[in-house]
Amino acid sequence: MSRIAKSSISIPSGVDVTLAGQDVTIKGPKGSLGMTVHPFVTVSQNDNAISVAPGKESKEQWAMAGTTRALINNMVTGVCAGFEKKLKLIGVGYRAQAKGRVLNLSLGFSHPVEYSVPEGVDISTPSQTEIILTGCDKQQVGQVAAEVRAFRPPEPYKGKGVRYADEVVVRKEAKKK
Repeated sequence: MSRIAKSSISIPSGVDVTLAGQDVTIKGPKGSLGMTVHPFVTVSQNDNAISVAPGKESKEQWAMAGTTRALINNMVTGVCAGFEKKLKLIGVGYRAQAKGRVLNLSLGFSHPVEYSVPEGVDISTPSQTEIILTGCDKQQVGQVAAEVRAFRPPEPYKGKGVRYADEVVVRKEAKKK
C-alpha cells in the first residue's frame, strides 16, 4: 500500500488546477502542464489541496495512486518553481555554446555536435564548460540532459566527458606492466 498516495498536495497561490474527467491541467507562472490519469485512480480537489485515491483496495491500484500523486506534485512544483539540471564538460578542448534553440558541442570528435533543444526546455551556457537546462516539465528536462550526456558519457580512466554537476565518476586504475 502506498503511503505517498495518502498525503494530499497543497496548491500554492497563483496556480490553477482543472479536473475534467481523467484529465488534469495545471497552470502557473512558469507555464501549463497536463496529463491523463489512469482509470484505476480518482483525483479530487478540495479548496487548496489535491487528493489522489485508488479505485479499489488492491496493491496495483495503490501503487498507481502513489505514482499519480508524485506526477501531479511534480507538475505543481514545475509550474511554480521549475526544474533545473546542470551539466559539466570535462576534457581538453571540450566546449559548449548555446545559439538560440541549438546547442553546439565540441567533444573531441572530428565534427561539432549540434543538438536542437525541444520546446519547453531553455538552455544556457554561463561558461564554455557548463550547461544549464531549465523547464517546467521534470521528465522533459531530465530527458534532454540524458540525451546531451549520451553524446560523450564520462569514461572511467581519465574522467573525460559530459557529466551531471553532482555526478561522481569512479576512476579506474590504469593497466600496469
